[in-house]
Amino acid sequence: MDRVQNILKDRLDADGFGRLTAIDCAAMHAFVADAIELCNPDSVFVCTDKPGDHKKIREMAKNGGGEHSLAMEGHTYHFDGQQDQGRDKEVTRYLLPKGVDLGESLNSMDKTEGIEEIRGLLKDSMVGNQMLICFWCLGPVGSDFSISCIQITDSPYVAHSEALLYRPGYEQFKKVRTNGEFFKFLHTQGELDETGCSKNVPLKRIYIDLEDNAVYSTNTQYAGNTVGLKKLALRLAIQKASNEGWLAEHMFVMGVHGPKGRVTYFNGAFPSACGKTSTAMIPGQTIIGDDIAYLRKTNGKVYTANVEQGIFGIIQDVNPKDDPVIYEAITKPGEVIFGNVLITDGKPYWMGMGSEIPEKGVNFSGEWYKGKTDADGKEVPPSHKNARYTVRISALANRDPLADDPAGVPLGGIVYGGRDSDTLVPVEQAFNWTEGIITKGAALESETTAATLGKEGVRTFNIMSNQDFVSIPLGQYIQNNLDFVKGVANPPAIFSVNYFLRDANKKFLHEILDKTVWILWAELRTNGDVEAIETPTGYIPLYKDIARLFKQNLKKDFTEQDYIQAFTIRIPNLLAKFDRVEKIYRAKVPDTPQIVYDTFDAIRNRLKDAQAKHGDNISPLTLQ
Repeated sequence: MDRVQNILKDRLDADGFGRLTAIDCAAMHAFVADAIELCNPDSVFVCTDKPGDHKKIREMAKNGGGEHSLAMEGHTYHFDGQQDQGRDKEVTRYLLPKGVDLGESLNSMDKTEGIEEIRGLLKDSMVGNQMLICFWCLGPVGSDFSISCIQITDSPYVAHSEALLYRPGYEQFKKVRTNGEFFKFLHTQGELDETGCSKNVPLKRIYIDLEDNAVYSTNTQYAGNTVGLKKLALRLAIQKASNEGWLAEHMFVMGVHGPKGRVTYFNGAFPSACGKTSTAMIPGQTIIGDDIAYLRKTNGKVYTANVEQGIFGIIQDVNPKDDPVIYEAITKPGEVIFGNVLITDGKPYWMGMGSEIPEKGVNFSGEWYKGKTDADGKEVPPSHKNARYTVRISALANRDPLADDPAGVPLGGIVYGGRDSDTLVPVEQAFNWTEGIITKGAALESETTAATLGKEGVRTFNIMSNQDFVSIPLGQYIQNNLDFVKGVANPPAIFSVNYFLRDANKKFLHEILDKTVWILWAELRTNGDVEAIETPTGYIPLYKDIARLFKQNLKKDFTEQDYIQAFTIRIPNLLAKFDRVEKIYRAKVPDTPQIVYDTFDAIRNRLKDAQAKHGDNISPLTLQ
């Protein structure tokens, strides 16, 4: 350890050395010393929880560190390179030692080979730059949910993003034992081009070392590849949760407000573009977090907590009508980072914002004008379809008062949702936890859209909306979820929701805010306030309850014909769904628990019995 301390003394100034060594964690000191030797920065800044330190990082970011100021106070913008606009699955890999196999569905490589490659890319990568060492906490500080993290980066933009998204963790890190467990992240943006974007895109790498709880990324700036505590940390947390008997999930946490001031807390898992954030932001409800949740058991009850304190959200279609709370938060003075939007006269513009977009400006493609095309002749949009905003949840008017409670919040229900035009009803409750996990979560599918893949309606399997981030064999992941409620007297209720049913003319049956009714019904059902109709796959609402909720909350009439159209049980489509999903499990998940297949068989038998009795498409009124 003398060598480690000597490196730190030589490369840090007295203030930085004092800040770092005030945390008595030899393993962390060794990680920092190695990073300094490897990346070879010109200087090092150690960030604490002090507001002045965070202000310094913010100033660095907007003065040549990846951000630029906008006209409104506190607002900045950031551009990623044209080939660096999202998570890159191809070069995001698990580094596994000999003999460890996560299955063919997870992208992995030999650890020795991967470490050698990534260290070669990181070598001297910070020459000419300052290294930033930041400490953050996943989950509420000072709680059973807390996970201490260290982020090392040469990008002030990355550090500033994390200051908005995560709770300060310097003081929390002092609780880590000398060689205790913590998550560590090392990122370099690499050589930059004349626009300030990562230049060597073919050398982009995001490698995850599960043995060492470490993530290395280079030659990228996009937050999903560089903000280590987001989906990269989720991968580490899933493995940690598996070892310790809790769950780390790609889920929002929200408070659903029922009768007489009652609040029931829900988690929700949705693939991209399926309504996840908009559900967490339903008017009249309260938000704790929109993206990642931890679930733990205490005294026979399930509690959940938001991992983050901010939102890194897709900005397309955020407008005053559909997302009034978010729109207000990002259009008033305060700390907001806009990513890959159009900038004209110091103001940000994005597609679907509900107001006219200028015909020229600057965006991720450089100088932009209406009608501009790229090298392939495709028209360049004013803002990227994955353009983002980053803001603290504390800036939202509907933030739940228990958002930072160290105990988390008691979990009443879980909803799983996907984009489905012709099969699932708008809301359905599973018969029990086991069927909920298997038939609602582990059988989750979502249709692609023409805007993303050029072909609409292709169903993509996405287990619990967590497929891209699961860091253990998928069969084990399912079993962990099934086993989680052992010892829990009243497990959370589980629901499926579907906002995307279409009629014969391919027109959506429901408007955006109709989801309010489906979620409020789930809250009533979780608390035993309403009866339900039993179908082969779960419980659906009675017409009278849905009609009442539409009238009370949306001032809309929901006719009996509307109800029949929405809640008809489509037997052939359901049978096809479970056949599709089972085929995937048998082909790609060799460790699938037998109970998954048994449950699929039981559901198919119930569906076929109902089909023989009532026909292919069963009106909900027939089952009352």
